[in-house]
Amino acid sequence: MKKHIKLFFSGLCLMGVLSGCGEDFLDEEVLDSYAPEALKDELGFNAAVVGLHYQYGTMFTTADDQTIRGVWQLGTDIAWAAAGRSNGDARPHFDYAVLNSTDNAARKIWGSYYRLINNANILIQSTSGGPVAGVTEEEMAVFRAEGKFFRALAYHNLVTHFGDVPLLTEPLSAPKTDFVRTAVAEVDNVIEEDLLEAVELLPNIGEAAEDGRANKEMARQLLAEVYLRMGEDAKAEAQCTEIINGGRLSLVKERYGVRSNDPGDAFSDMFLFGNQRRNQGNTEGIWVLEAENPTDVTGGSSGNPQQRRIWVASYHDLPGMHPSDSTGGRGIARMRLNNWVVYDLYEQNDMRNSKFSLKRTLYFNNPDSKYDEIRGQEVPYGEDAEFILSDGSSVKIFAADTVYKYVPYTLKWGQYDERDNFGFGMWKDFILMRLGETYLLRAEARMKQGNLDGAAADINVLRDRANASMVSASDIDLDFILDERVRELLAEENRRKTLVRTGTLVERAKRLTGEEPLADGALETTIGLTEDHLLMPIPQTEIDLNKDAELTQNDGY
Repeated sequence: MKKHIKLFFSGLCLMGVLSGCGEDFLDEEVLDSYAPEALKDELGFNAAVVGLHYQYGTMFTTADDQTIRGVWQLGTDIAWAAAGRSNGDARPHFDYAVLNSTDNAARKIWGSYYRLINNANILIQSTSGGPVAGVTEEEMAVFRAEGKFFRALAYHNLVTHFGDVPLLTEPLSAPKTDFVRTAVAEVDNVIEEDLLEAVELLPNIGEAAEDGRANKEMARQLLAEVYLRMGEDAKAEAQCTEIINGGRLSLVKERYGVRSNDPGDAFSDMFLFGNQRRNQGNTEGIWVLEAENPTDVTGGSSGNPQQRRIWVASYHDLPGMHPSDSTGGRGIARMRLNNWVVYDLYEQNDMRNSKFSLKRTLYFNNPDSKYDEIRGQEVPYGEDAEFILSDGSSVKIFAADTVYKYVPYTLKWGQYDERDNFGFGMWKDFILMRLGETYLLRAEARMKQGNLDGAAADINVLRDRANASMVSASDIDLDFILDERVRELLAEENRRKTLVRTGTLVERAKRLTGEEPLADGALETTIGLTEDHLLMPIPQTEIDLNKDAELTQNDGY
């Protein structure tokens, strides 16, 4: 997708009312138009579509606040916050006493999705403007379907996190200060209509004009999740079955790619830089948001992704340790997996729990010569140690904290570039949808319809790949499926969205993450969470600017 991104820098600025671009060549004064004119040529349509992909990507790559990616994980059932390391946008989403209508994360999320919606509306409207030189009717239909996919995606996420929201299906043509909230059911009608059209008109995976562009399987997967939220479980199952039986995707069960001759396993291979894309051998990736290191490709990323710094431990702060590829690069542990995930969730032999996915043991690797004789030895966990050297001297290693320095952590976001030891940005692709989740969505749909045998069969497909023990119908309930989603999708899924969608956030967060600070306050849990916090606050700035109608606030704020 490299050329898409480079095209987009001009494309989005031309089409985005709310994109905030400010290049000098846009300084022309326009007095009679609030929205851009309709797209008029093939280049414009291509740039507009690439712009949607790129704009959505900015939500994953922003470094405006390094903690914001933690909003979707902290305050749920999987993670604790090391004290002081998530005191930014994420904090109100695990310390609910400070969550209010001026919340920065809610404001940024709301604004990002509505900018995406407005740009999608421009593209959708432009596809109805008559013939365009160089664009066939079939190509125009695909452009329209891509716009509808992104509009549906944005609205699905908005109603999941905010409830009733303003519904816009046309580009803004003038300043608007009379928004009102539309009932979720009415918004869902638009989401369903958009996705059904996308399913019909988007190309199959592998047949899109360029890799990384929207495809039919992406639309089906999103529609299945939407149907589950709506309670349309049979329809959700049908969409998943079309993907599973479509013959275009298969679970990764064999070693492949850049380290196939090194120690490892099939599951962890999917998350290695150079292995994540379909054309790199990832047969189960449905949607891979492609990115490149801007050092190598101008415009290769829309920002400086912080996922590694959030998920990977700050092990480099330990004496004798140094950032490396095998240890996942340089993290700073803005989150710490809780004890349920680390100690209770996985069977010992579960491949998803292997040392290639969850890093539990460290070995001294600092290149400084004073560590020569201990290099390669295991770093003691949680205790002081003294290493006697050949000359009779010693190296004393004091007990490392188990809050953020020496803690088990996922390697799914591990990435190291020897040119950048500090590692501010993380340069690798984002696997946003894959076949492993399709089986979990279908298992949920089957379970909700009472087909526990079918749900168990779907889960066993994943457990068989992972060398985990098989389960039976008697094991299946919503809690088990949500547990299995963590085993399979840890650090991939938006965990908050899953728990809000299934109505389980409060119970699971309190039970599995707890409500009291741990380790003398060094670890913060989920503080003050109630049912009022299932929905985020409507941003106060939106309410205040909406002077000609009442934009109501969610309960509890």
